[in-house]
Amino acid sequence: CALPISLARYNRREMPTLYVIATPIGNLEDVTLRALRLLGQVSLIAAEDTRTTRKLLSHHGIRARLLSYNEHNKAARIPRLLAALKEGDVALVSEGGTPAISDPGLDLVAAAVEAGFAVTPIPGPSAVTAALAVSGLPARQFTYLGFLPRRRAN
Repeated sequence: CALPISLARYNRREMPTLYVIATPIGNLEDVTLRALRLLGQVSLIAAEDTRTTRKLLSHHGIRARLLSYNEHNKAARIPRLLAALKEGDVALVSEGGTPAISDPGLDLVAAAVEAGFAVTPIPGPSAVTAALAVSGLPARQFTYLGFLPRRRAN
């Protein structure tokens, strides 16, 4: 299976990197040491929900610059975040779990890849795998079709 982009661009360090960092789904302790280190080192964190991210950072004693990045402002924020990437590393975090999975982070990742920036995933909590692990269903093969809608009308 040929990928549309080169995997080499995900791990090079000669240029600033967009780190796609998984964050806790509920328990603030469910975060990797690598994620915490990077959140403290990057020049900017693009956060789907700055309140949730501030709570995580505060809990772990991390001070960092945050910029709101969500479904409602992503079109305006992507150019600003690409400009920030020219100056240094940027982290992308979702409200909880892994960014870019049923999440507006996908558009920022695509824009960063298109612009030639390195993009590195920092694995951790994932709602999909957590739900699968406790479902009692065979996990050898499964299909993910997205999250259930938050509202009945959806």
